[in-house]
Amino acid sequence: MQNQNGTTGLAGHQHSLDPAVRKAELLREGEFFRAGVAHAKASIQYGIKPEVMLHSAMDHATWALRARADAMLKPTGTNVSVLLPYALGVINFVRQRRLGKPAAGAALVLGALGWYVNRKRAQQIPE
Repeated sequence: MQNQNGTTGLAGHQHSLDPAVRKAELLREGEFFRAGVAHAKASIQYGIKPEVMLHSAMDHATWALRARADAMLKPTGTNVSVLLPYALGVINFVRQRRLGKPAAGAALVLGALGWYVNRKRAQQIPE
């Protein structure tokens, strides 16, 4: 490929018109290209391992849940990272006292109550 200013190489890099210098530039570009191909190949080989795929899926799911929780908490002016230490303390307390079933029932009742209040509030807002 040639343009008005001289030869153009990979990704639009300008090359020298001197053949010896141009050859060295092309060899260097070839080395960079081969290194990039080797890096991409190694990345793919690493990424197709089952444990890496599972870890990536878990990271994605965690990120999606956290984004949803942060979106729900945004009107209150807080976020998950502020509430997480308190939640972990409550979970630890419930686990130590073996109150799992009553706590799950209370969470279910509070969730249903929150849904009901949210539904009532949405009906009161004029459209």
